[in-house]
Amino acid sequence: MVDLRCMTFANRDATDLIVAGCQTQLFRIDIDKGIVTETIAPATSIPFTSMRTASQTICAAAHDGTIHLLDPKSLAVIHSWKAYAGTVNDMDARGDYLLTCGWAQSQHQGLALERLVRVFDLKTRKPARPLPFQGGAANVRLHPKLSSTCIVLSQNGALHSIDIQNPEMPSMKFASVQDGHFVGLEIMPSGKGFALADSNNNLVLWGSPSKLQFTEYAKATDFPDSIIGNKQVDWSTGPINLIGMPHYREPLLSSWPNNLVHQVGVQTPRLDNLDASFRNCDFGKVGNNPRTRLRHQATEPAQQMLPDPLSAPKFLSEKSRQENTGPDTHRRMSEDLLNALDKMKVDGKASKDARFLYRNVEIKYSRFGVEDFDFRYFNKTTYAGLETHIANSYANPLLQLLRFTVTARNVSLHHTARDCRLETCLMCELGFLVDMLEKATAPNCQATNFLRALSKQPDALAQNIIETQATSVSLTTMMQNLTRFLFLRLEDNFKQVAPSLDQFHLAFGTIGLESTQCAQCHYESRVDKVWYAHDLVYPSRPAKARSTRQYFSQILKASVERHSQHRGWCLRCNSYKNMVSHRAVHCLPAVLTLNAAITTGDSRQLWATPDILPREIGVIVKNGRFFCYEGEDLQLHLQRAQYNITVYELVGVVADVLPSENEKSHLVATIDVGLASTDTTRERDWHLFNDFLVHPVSQEDALHFNPQWKLPSVITYQAKTMSHVVDQTWKTVIDTSILFRSPAQPGIGGSYHFRALSADEALPTTGIHVAIDAEFVRLLREEIDVGPTGKRTMTRPARSGLARVSVLRADGHDRELPFIDDYIAIEDPIDDYLTQFSGLHDGDLTPGRSRYKLSVLKDVYKKLWILVNLGCSFIGHGLSSDLRIINIHVPEAQLVDTQELFSLGSRTQRKLSLRFLAWAVLHEDIQQDVHDSIEDARTALRLWLKYLEFSDAGILEIWKDKIMAAGRVNNFRPPAAENPSAPSTPSRQPVHAVLPGSTLGTPAG
Repeated sequence: MVDLRCMTFANRDATDLIVAGCQTQLFRIDIDKGIVTETIAPATSIPFTSMRTASQTICAAAHDGTIHLLDPKSLAVIHSWKAYAGTVNDMDARGDYLLTCGWAQSQHQGLALERLVRVFDLKTRKPARPLPFQGGAANVRLHPKLSSTCIVLSQNGALHSIDIQNPEMPSMKFASVQDGHFVGLEIMPSGKGFALADSNNNLVLWGSPSKLQFTEYAKATDFPDSIIGNKQVDWSTGPINLIGMPHYREPLLSSWPNNLVHQVGVQTPRLDNLDASFRNCDFGKVGNNPRTRLRHQATEPAQQMLPDPLSAPKFLSEKSRQENTGPDTHRRMSEDLLNALDKMKVDGKASKDARFLYRNVEIKYSRFGVEDFDFRYFNKTTYAGLETHIANSYANPLLQLLRFTVTARNVSLHHTARDCRLETCLMCELGFLVDMLEKATAPNCQATNFLRALSKQPDALAQNIIETQATSVSLTTMMQNLTRFLFLRLEDNFKQVAPSLDQFHLAFGTIGLESTQCAQCHYESRVDKVWYAHDLVYPSRPAKARSTRQYFSQILKASVERHSQHRGWCLRCNSYKNMVSHRAVHCLPAVLTLNAAITTGDSRQLWATPDILPREIGVIVKNGRFFCYEGEDLQLHLQRAQYNITVYELVGVVADVLPSENEKSHLVATIDVGLASTDTTRERDWHLFNDFLVHPVSQEDALHFNPQWKLPSVITYQAKTMSHVVDQTWKTVIDTSILFRSPAQPGIGGSYHFRALSADEALPTTGIHVAIDAEFVRLLREEIDVGPTGKRTMTRPARSGLARVSVLRADGHDRELPFIDDYIAIEDPIDDYLTQFSGLHDGDLTPGRSRYKLSVLKDVYKKLWILVNLGCSFIGHGLSSDLRIINIHVPEAQLVDTQELFSLGSRTQRKLSLRFLAWAVLHEDIQQDVHDSIEDARTALRLWLKYLEFSDAGILEIWKDKIMAAGRVNNFRPPAAENPSAPSTPSRQPVHAVLPGSTLGTPAG
């Protein structure tokens, strides 16, 4: 690095610095790490003397008076022009403007400072009208607060404040300089002053002494607290309570949270009396070793340490092992404490003892994976929570809120029931998730498929709604960005199958007109618009009016009508002018979605107002005006019945919480689940949804906010007429045509028989059985942390992907004939194909390379979802783990799991494998080389038929005794399992499609 002259940031929010000078190289420096991350050597060396960043462009001035525009990523020259005959003396850029001062050719004096400030439009990349400056422009700076105003300085001290749009009337000042000339100008970031530098190395501050402020957000200097003298108290006769407690409004320092209270241990044990046995010698004293402990062994004074009363629950495997060993005292105490807190009445003040419900919950993993975690410990309700070990799981509260918003629930399920063929349709994924949460009897579900589809949206990363390690956006900002993005994407998805958007607009969109008027010529433009999420606009309260209460209805009215001022392009003036805009509302939706948009201290403090968020609001729309009422005003309008008023009920709130200083903030949802029930007489029933922790709370606690630890992020209201309107007609209009589009696949050894369902064939409905099996591949390995003691702890389980699904007919003359055999295309990197268990090899799931006819995951999932809702029963082996990875919930009444049917009960807790049961019961040797889903599904079907046969004959327990005896002899493995054959590539045979009416053993034509 030699002769460096200039530097600038790559963009406004970047941490990398671009450095250049009169040399052949440019450098990119990471200011956080303090290292040079990139060295760029252009093909043509350009000596740069000045650099500025604006409008996603780096403006660089060369030594010969040429100005270059550089790409901030590659630093390649994208545009350049010759600006001056001499050098560029100074320049500045902000927004779409680049202003320069330089040395031009004078008629009599050679090179001299040009009496113009040249303006270049970075948006159009064309010169704009220059700014005249008679004194010779030496330095120029754009004002940080006034976008079209610049400050120009001459060498002799002439200062002009010039409006770029109206340069005819500049504001003129003069700064004196002694025995020199000015060489530099900088404006303070606050815009309340600037600094001048002269050739004598003097620095002159220019501004009002009373208003001079360097930084935009100044912070007062912290001084030490004054020492208060102790009060003199006569300790001999005076009582201690003479020292009273001071008045306080915040928690006292003595109110320590539980995480700061520790056991200090017991008193140090008394040393053994060894002095009596010591005798003197030349080098000290010698005595006999009492040998009370082993050599190099030390004792711990505190042997019995009490566990954390709110520690994580034991794993299910540990609980089952300890059922026969007596009660666990520590576990019992933890459960008793949790039950006591469950029954506690949480008041509006939300004491610290009640904040444990809002804490960050984490899933602990044993060697059995996530299935071994006791979710019921955190959720004893009938409403399923959502797991957290998934990318973008910050969206869980919003998904729960949409699930209990009846309008969103009905619209998504009706859309999902139609034949939507969009692979990444968020509306379909929302319908799948809502249906799974409603059917779930387990305390936990996962939104894996929805979040995967969300991450695959084209512009999701640009909208800051995807969790990445490099993101610095807060969770509440990401949640509000997601709310805006989601409804726009749902609108696009809804158009895939709906003839018009009218139903979607009536459900979620505020239909109106946005008017924009020029403040100078009063030219007005109007645009029809639909708004799905409204950002709350808080009033700026002067100091004298801060005692006046602000009502939520007033804030909502200002937020919907949204009167604002900004600068924009006027078509009549043909220039940028001050614009005034407002909204006129014509039609209200069934669901009002509001972003809290809390960005200032005043807005945070406003939410500390008691009962700030009303349970009900009333809205009147008349002549484009939006009128909102709450409380007594609402009841008065309802009694008069003079206007058509729409009453909205509060469905729930997504809140940003920080329950303790030792935790990171996270998002939870408080929801009135009673509005989503079919019981119209059901009272308000508020629940807290903290990921997989679900707990009933009072309305006071749900709607209580505190600027220190709990603030709203997203608020949802729903028209009262839509409450309890749970539409179930979508089940009667499910489009089943996708079941008829299942492709046949190449066979695996021997003849391959397959026939998809046809329109003239009876659908598998209630009472019909199908056999199912699935194969999976591993996408990511598990993450293991090794502690200082060598203990291995799983921090994240392995992530698997669905690779193949086979579904067979289980009834009728076509029994064991597959009608679904789909291989799923996987675009994500595959860590391991698990060939020994899946039968798949590299390239089998890659589009363009696979030998199979691949299907997308959504199509395969929808086939299974349709079968579940048609009511058919699924036969399989170990279905719980398979269905969990598929991420679908099947009611227990529709499950026939042969692993549970042939459970040996009290004989052993071992789960019997399908291969062992096939050998012991069916006398078949399956899975000799690799697993095949059709073979496994067919084996499970035959085991179920044997189970029915044994049950009818009354010999089921006798057979279980035989299975137990055979298992003990062979270690619960088939004899052939001792010398398994190596996995090999099976031969592929041509497909023989079985036509309707043909038998299973005879391939069609």
